[in-house]
Amino acid sequence: MADNNLESLFSQLRRFPDVEAASLQAWDATDKLLLDTAAGTLTPGSRLAVVGDRYGALTLGALGLDAVAASTGTWPVRVHQDLVTGERALRHNADALGIAAGFEQLPLGAALLEGSTAVLLQLPRSLAELEEIADAVARYAAPDVVLLAGGRVKHMSLGMNAVLERYFGEVQPQLARQKSRILRASGPRPVTAGPPFPVAADNAELGLTVCAHGAVFAGTGLDIGTRFLLDFLPRMPSAAHAIDLGCGTGILAATYARANPGARVIATDQSAAAVESARATARANGLQQQIETLQDDAMSSLPAGSADLILLNPPFHIGAAVHAGAGIKLIEAAGRVLAPGGELWTVYNSHLHYRPALERLIGPTREVGRNPKFTVAASVRKSAGV
Repeated sequence: MADNNLESLFSQLRRFPDVEAASLQAWDATDKLLLDTAAGTLTPGSRLAVVGDRYGALTLGALGLDAVAASTGTWPVRVHQDLVTGERALRHNADALGIAAGFEQLPLGAALLEGSTAVLLQLPRSLAELEEIADAVARYAAPDVVLLAGGRVKHMSLGMNAVLERYFGEVQPQLARQKSRILRASGPRPVTAGPPFPVAADNAELGLTVCAHGAVFAGTGLDIGTRFLLDFLPRMPSAAHAIDLGCGTGILAATYARANPGARVIATDQSAAAVESARATARANGLQQQIETLQDDAMSSLPAGSADLILLNPPFHIGAAVHAGAGIKLIEAAGRVLAPGGELWTVYNSHLHYRPALERLIGPTREVGRNPKFTVAASVRKSAGV
C-alpha cells in the first residue's frame, strides 16, 4: 500500500466506542512501521495473523498489501484483540471504510494461529502478556512463521528480547524509525509443556486462590487500590445483585461473593484475558455458581436499574496515556445500571478528584476512607427526577 493510501486510511480511523479526545488517536507510528515491514516480508500465499491491533489500523492496513489481498479469498486475516472496545472499533472502522470481508476476529489460541506464516504484533507493555502470545505463536503457527513485533522504543526493554528468545531460535532487533522499533522472531522452538497461562497463586492475606492470564493488570497479585477498598468490605451493603466493574482477576467479586453468599455477582471487564482470569478465580474458590463473568464495554449489555451495588477501581491510563476519561465513562455507566438507592463504591487515586463526577453522575457521595494515595467513596444512586 502506498504511503499516501495508508495515511488516508489512518486519517479515517476512529477509536469509537473507546474514549475519544483530541490527544488520543487510533493509530501510531508502530502500526505504520509494522505494515511497511510486512510489505517487504510477505509473499503471495502468506497466511497472516494480527495480535494486539488496537483499533483496526494493522488489520485494515494489511488488507491493502498486495500479498495479503491475494490470499484473503482463501485465508482471511485472522486477528486477536484483547479488549472488546478494540474489536468493536475494528468492525466500526471497517464498516465506515466499506470493508465488508477479509478478516476474522478470534481468541488467542489455535484457531487464530494454526497455519499462519506471518504474525504482526503490537508489543504489549507486560512481559507476562508477551510470553503468553509468544508461546501461542510458537505452539500453533506454521514452522516457518515470522513474528514481527513492534513497539514504541520508550516502552521496549531487553526483557522483551529475552522472552522472545525463549520461544524462537532467532530474534533480530531492527533499526528504529520515528521512535518505533520491530523485533523479528523466527524459528519457533518446540513447545512440549502445557500453556504457561493462566497462572494461579494462593493469597494468604485474602484466603483466595487468584488466577491470571498474562494481559491482566497486577497478575496474581493484589494491587494496592483494591487492597484499600477491601478494608471497607464489612461496611458495604448486602446486595442481591452486585457487580465488580473492571474486574481484572475477579478478586473483588470473589471476596464480596464469599462474604455475601446470598448475592449474585457479575464480574465484568473489557478485557478477554481479565474475564477468563476472573472465571478461573471463581472456579478455583468454589464460587462459580455465584459469580457470572461478562466481557463488555462499560456494562453496555446490562439493563438499566438492574444492580444494587457496584464496586469499582477505575483505571487512570488509556493505553500509555494518563487520562481520566476511562474512569468517567465507567462512573457514567454505573449511574445507568444502578437501581435507585443502589450504591457505587469506588477507590481512586486521590489526585484525580473524581468526587464531583460521582456527585453529578450517581448522586450523594461520602468519603469512606482515605490514605496517602487513595480515596474510597460511596455514592448513592438518586431517583429519577431528583
